[in-house]
Amino acid sequence: MAGLAALAALCVPAVAGCGDSDEDADSAKPPASGAAKSPAASSAGPSPTVTAADGSDHEACSDGNCEIAVSEPVTIRFKIAGKPAKLSLTEVGKNRVAYKVTSGSGRTSGEASGKGSGCTAVFRSGGSSSSCGGVGGAPDKVDGAVVLQVAAGADGTAMLRLVSD
Repeated sequence: MAGLAALAALCVPAVAGCGDSDEDADSAKPPASGAAKSPAASSAGPSPTVTAADGSDHEACSDGNCEIAVSEPVTIRFKIAGKPAKLSLTEVGKNRVAYKVTSGSGRTSGEASGKGSGCTAVFRSGGSSSSCGGVGGAPDKVDGAVVLQVAAGADGTAMLRLVSD
């Protein structure tokens, strides 16, 4: 009977750890010295990692040319073909962005979600066109137009670019 009690005492600590997965146990261990960190671990952090030419100053966009990092909804006023326009970045989140632009009676909007996603819109005096999906680098100038690009970031910060001629 004493042997059975000793065996039970040894098994209790082993059973107590059964609910944990190997993944959880590995994540609780500190990394070995000299071990490489995964890209996700090294890029994660509480502050935005996006660097923009105009920082986060949305006033820089009033002339139709800017590159700003945005971490919350914002409204920006600029001009399209000499007429007032209003850009509302309505949603900014981890790999998610949504916008709406109004100019006169015209409206354009879009939203995108997923890694590397965003929207690009081209505004001319006669109308606009837009598309959402994967985005690359900064948009090029388009003669006689204002180009808007909003790109969702993995850290919850969006890159907003306006390019006009």
